[in-house]
Amino acid sequence: MKLSPRRIVSFQHNIFSWWTIHKRDLPWRHTHDPYKILVSEVMLQQTQVLRVIAKYREFIERYPRVSNLAKASPADILRIWKGMGYNRRALYLKKAAQMIVDQYKRVFPKSEQELVKLPGLGRYTARAILVFAYAQEAPLVDTNIRQIITHYFFKDQPQKESVIEEVALQLVPKGKSWEWHQALMDYGAEESSKFPSKLRTGKIQRSKLKKKTKPFHQSNRFYRGRIIDQLRQGNISGSMLISDFQKKYGKSKVFIHDILAGLEKDGLLVRFAHGTIGLPKE
Repeated sequence: MKLSPRRIVSFQHNIFSWWTIHKRDLPWRHTHDPYKILVSEVMLQQTQVLRVIAKYREFIERYPRVSNLAKASPADILRIWKGMGYNRRALYLKKAAQMIVDQYKRVFPKSEQELVKLPGLGRYTARAILVFAYAQEAPLVDTNIRQIITHYFFKDQPQKESVIEEVALQLVPKGKSWEWHQALMDYGAEESSKFPSKLRTGKIQRSKLKKKTKPFHQSNRFYRGRIIDQLRQGNISGSMLISDFQKKYGKSKVFIHDILAGLEKDGLLVRFAHGTIGLPKE
C-alpha cells in the first residue's frame, strides 16, 4: 500500500503533537548503548513497563557492561531476575552477552542479519537495537504499533505482516527514527485500548477464547516459576521439593517430575550429587 506524502506528513504531525504532551520518561531512553537497549528490550518482552523500570535499573547497576554480564553465573542472573517471569529470557541475555564478548570482541553487530544470530533475539528485538541504539530507519512493529497502523490505515481490518511493515517503513520520518518509534510506542500504550477489538476474523469468538485459556495458577509456567523461586533460596533435595509441592499444590509426583525435567532441559536447573537440585552455576 502506497501512502501519499500528504497523508504521511499529517499522520506524523498528529503523533508528534500528541507525544509532546504525553511522552514518558523511561530510563533506557537516556542511552544509546546497544547493550543497555538489549537488556531493556528483552525485559520488556511480555512484561509491563512499570514492572521493568526498577528491575532494569537494578540489573544495569549489577552488570553495567556486556562483559560483566558475560562473566556472571546463571544462578546470580536468575536471582536478580526474580519477579520478572519467563526466566529463560535471563539465560538468553547471558548467552547473548557471551557471544558478543567471544565472537564479536565486545562490539555489537549493526545489522539485522547479525543481531538475530544472538540467542533469544528475533527480528523485532534486533530492529529495536538498530532503531534505539543506532537510529536506523527500520520498520519497528510491535503489537501496539500494529494496532495503530491497522486502525488508521486499514479501518481495523487485520493485514499481513508484510503489508503492515510496508506502511510502517513509509511512516518513519527521515532522520527521526528514534523519536518516531518512541512516540508511537507511547501513543500505543495510552491510546490503543480505545481501538476496536483485534479479534475481528469472525472465526474466533471472545467467549470461546476465554474458555480455552487456562488460568495462570493452573499453568505449567506457574509451577516452573514457583520452583525457580524455591531454588533462588538455595539448593534443595529433589525428593523434598517434590513432597513439598505435592502437599502445597496437590499435584502428582509425575506432574512435578515433568516440570523439573522441562526446567532441566531449558538449562534453568541442574542436578547435583545425592539427589540435590539447584540453579545452574555455569
